[in-house]
Amino acid sequence: MKSGRYWTVALLLVITMLLLQSRGNSDVIPASEPLSQFPRAIEGWQGSDVSIDQETLDVLGAGDFLSRFYSHPGQTLPIGLFIGYFPTQRTGVTIHSPKNCLPGAGWTFESSQYVDLRDANGKPHRVGEYIISDGKDRQFVIYWYQAHGRSVANEYLAKMYLVSDAMRLNRTDGALVRVITPIGAKEGTAQAKVRAEAFTAQLAPMLPRFIPD
Repeated sequence: MKSGRYWTVALLLVITMLLLQSRGNSDVIPASEPLSQFPRAIEGWQGSDVSIDQETLDVLGAGDFLSRFYSHPGQTLPIGLFIGYFPTQRTGVTIHSPKNCLPGAGWTFESSQYVDLRDANGKPHRVGEYIISDGKDRQFVIYWYQAHGRSVANEYLAKMYLVSDAMRLNRTDGALVRVITPIGAKEGTAQAKVRAEAFTAQLAPMLPRFIPD
């Protein structure tokens, strides 16, 4: 049996699509750099791309995607970065929530919270922080929805902004940003949290080049 959460999300998606279609078929899509040009070096972290298989790309839909692992000589554990940018969400392509994707991959959520995280320039970002597990493997996750200079942690609120911005700005572009790092067997959750937050603080000011404000 489908959960109440599932039907709520499904209803929001239907309402969103109907409202967007009623506003016309064209969006204002600002110029942006492709995610393939996203910096590989971030404050000592060095990135290497991870290929995304065609089946996953088919599920994600039309957009620009980045999957990359970052390593640091002073850190034994890596940082995983995923960014999915959608120039338009008017044609039925919408951002997939990690809350739906990660359980499908075998991960379960141990804890979740929304927090305000300040980036290296002092700008606050509203993000979700999660601890997920799959057997003995545990990971710390930060993710948020980024659109038009706004960071949103809650998927329902992100849908509301999507409709509002479509009507006000004729824009439906937006992105999902996810930072993830393993929780080592010999470290506590707090250490993984510090590592992920420090990386995110350096990452966030770079996003407007690729996800237009």
